[in-house]
Amino acid sequence: MGIFGGESKFESSVKLVPYSQQAVYNNISDLTNLEKVRDRVPEDKVQGFSFDADTVSLNVAPVGELKLRICDREEPKCVKFETVQSPVPFNVWVQVLPVDENSSKMKVTVKAELNPFIKSMVEKPLQEGVEKIAEALAMVHYE
Repeated sequence: MGIFGGESKFESSVKLVPYSQQAVYNNISDLTNLEKVRDRVPEDKVQGFSFDADTVSLNVAPVGELKLRICDREEPKCVKFETVQSPVPFNVWVQVLPVDENSSKMKVTVKAELNPFIKSMVEKPLQEGVEKIAEALAMVHYE
């Protein structure tokens, strides 16, 4: 724990995904697959949405410019992201575990160093955001 705060962790609920663990991993570990969900990104809330195989950038009001990069891939179970540009540095993990050969379960976790004042302001929207990301990822067609 730092002098001005500590690590805060936000976890989504576990989402069932009707695709194999490998199919889900293959898609989330290559960010060019975000093209499949581009039309689901709310243009009134997100601007400047761009990506390549390893990074994604977007501008979210009132947060500002965010840029995330994949920093670790643990095939076929986890993809980890770190912030390259953000008002508050944070990490994101997307974990995928098999249920059977045709389905898997997924959880999104965000960890950030937040001082108590900032945490009190962002805790609820961050938790809601993590849940919305997990819900969106669970609805993607991973074929």
